[in-house]
Amino acid sequence: MKLGLSLLNYGPDTTPELLLAWARFAEESGFALAMMSDHVAMAPEVQALYPVPFYEPFTAITWLAAHTTRLWLGTSVSVLPYRHPLQTARVGANLADLSHGRFVLGVGSGWSQQEYAALGVPFDRRGPITDEYLAAITHAWTHDITSSPGPHAPYDEIHTGPPSAHRPPIWVGGAGRAAIRRAIQYGDAWHPINPHPLWLRDKGMPALRSAAANAGVAVPALCPRIRAHPTTQLADDDRVLGEGTLDQIRADLEGLAELGAEYVVLDTYISPDVRRTAEEDWRILEQVAALKP
Repeated sequence: MKLGLSLLNYGPDTTPELLLAWARFAEESGFALAMMSDHVAMAPEVQALYPVPFYEPFTAITWLAAHTTRLWLGTSVSVLPYRHPLQTARVGANLADLSHGRFVLGVGSGWSQQEYAALGVPFDRRGPITDEYLAAITHAWTHDITSSPGPHAPYDEIHTGPPSAHRPPIWVGGAGRAAIRRAIQYGDAWHPINPHPLWLRDKGMPALRSAAANAGVAVPALCPRIRAHPTTQLADDDRVLGEGTLDQIRADLEGLAELGAEYVVLDTYISPDVRRTAEEDWRILEQVAALKP
């Protein structure tokens, strides 16, 4: 089981220099992966959770890939309906080549109605659009010429090259039935974010395994994003993975290893009201990483 971290690409103190410092910390401290959040239109409800400035992840990842040699970089998660699928496919393929295969495309359908409205994308169609775009992206990565999979991607006989020598793995975020179905149909990994420990063990993973068996395909890898938030003792019903005492967090990591997790991404961000310095976050990440079985 490898560890990654959530590289905070937003907030008042965020600068290009700080992004680079985060990436260098991750690489030098032995983390395998650094992932960034995605928002395009910083609507009021988005800013309430993710203060500006918010660095666009694909641009920042491209820059950080040039300053690292071992660290994988990815999105956790890119909101697929915000961008045309051919754009996402070409950016992802180019990023994979430019980074020598160190890019992960984490995807989701998003949650902000205000952001959808600002971008002119129908919020109530976000699920079907996500499915269409995943089909288009995966097709573009395996064919030099692609055509439209649905009404939201009207194109035909479009060259999608240059082809990538490194097909980016797709991690599908979300915990609902649709997200699990997408992970089975399109994903290399299921990427639930901040799941509750008992839910993941007793409901989430059994649902993933059952869906894979029904579809006659292999179970995708488990690659969750969890909190890195040492605090006081918390009841399992009241906490998400990675919260609580160090003993609870150690047990969480051991439980994830037993479930077969390939990657676990640690996230130090709690809320705008609980924002630490980067150095404080890094100390917490090192403390939690030392608990890995």
